[in-house]
Amino acid sequence: MTGRCYKWGLLGLLCCSYFFHQADRALFGLLTIPIQGDLNLTDTQIGLVNTALFCTLAIMNPVAGLMGDRFSRKWIITFSLLFWSLMTACTGLVGGMAGLVFFRSVATGGGESFYGPSASALIASHHRETRSIAFSVHQSALYLGLMFSGAIVAWALRSLGSWRSVFFAFGGLGFLLGLVFVWALKDGEKKGGRKATEQLSKPTISQSFKAFFGNPAALCVAGGFLAIVFANNAYMSWAPKFAARKFALGVGEAGAGAMLYHHLAALAAILASGVLTDRMIRANPRFRLGVQIAALLVGAPVLALIGLAPGVTACWAAVASYGLVRGFFEANTHASLFDVVAPQHRSSAYGLMTMIAFFVGSLSPLVMGILSDRYGIRGFEIGFGLLGVCYAVGAIALSASFFFLFRRYRVTE
Repeated sequence: MTGRCYKWGLLGLLCCSYFFHQADRALFGLLTIPIQGDLNLTDTQIGLVNTALFCTLAIMNPVAGLMGDRFSRKWIITFSLLFWSLMTACTGLVGGMAGLVFFRSVATGGGESFYGPSASALIASHHRETRSIAFSVHQSALYLGLMFSGAIVAWALRSLGSWRSVFFAFGGLGFLLGLVFVWALKDGEKKGGRKATEQLSKPTISQSFKAFFGNPAALCVAGGFLAIVFANNAYMSWAPKFAARKFALGVGEAGAGAMLYHHLAALAAILASGVLTDRMIRANPRFRLGVQIAALLVGAPVLALIGLAPGVTACWAAVASYGLVRGFFEANTHASLFDVVAPQHRSSAYGLMTMIAFFVGSLSPLVMGILSDRYGIRGFEIGFGLLGVCYAVGAIALSASFFFLFRRYRVTE
């Protein structure tokens, strides 16, 4: 593939990888109940496993981002996929809390963290006029992975018989895809005698840090992203169990509902938002930020409604509404950051933004687990209300950039 065809072929390859990335991320939450039963773990211990995962992501993402601006993005992405898939398979062998923390949180999380910064920067380098659409399509792979993960896990549990076999199967399939990437993925293609990727001098580490931490507009984008991650980490970790316990559902039914309705709505919203944003941004460069602010403001009460839903139908309706607002926000997450960060710093900025979001966001699964152990179902209801408050705070951060900072820090290409 060359020229215009390659940028869409590249996107297709990365979407395949991101599907496994997010389906793998969902596994632990979907299989929480059988894992707890087999290994005799409390909700607080399960929360700690998830918190350790997100802390690992936070620590490793800046490293991954700095590497993505300095080394081959093809090989970073490929080795990331191969490694996290192997560690996912090894998770099926664990015998207790220590094994879960090492293989699930540290090893798998460490491998996954190297994907995002390089993949996002590579997409941005090939898609300028179609940037929101490209990121929307890429993000849709995330939703597809999460949306079908519940149904896939329910089927796999019936077919394979144990949660351990599910980890073996997911890890093996991801590893096979990684082998395909060895020969199919490329860093860039020549177009008109030039590389499609940016031909820029490699920045120093201090320059990359300054491009992010010295940029108030980028920090505001990070604040909005933090709100999304904080809520999403808790939702992914506990929504299946919350629904199963509150509405007396089976593991497969609760997992399928929590993932399917939410991510189906998010998929529709993100594709619509990508097309709409790329059209409107030409006339109004701040349109991306406006969409994200509106999504957070609408999403705040919706999150509270998930916890307070009186019945399963009302819960799934709130879950779908949460997916809609999340989709409209996430179509613009990376594009909003790249609007105010120069191309040579984008992988690093992505990694640093993710570090902040996942360090703080790592607390939400633990807090939710503690609330559950202390108050039962009522603890989950309180937790979803707190997630709504986080959305409101994120909207305030983005509003600061919208009204005061964006015009000054905007990058034109």
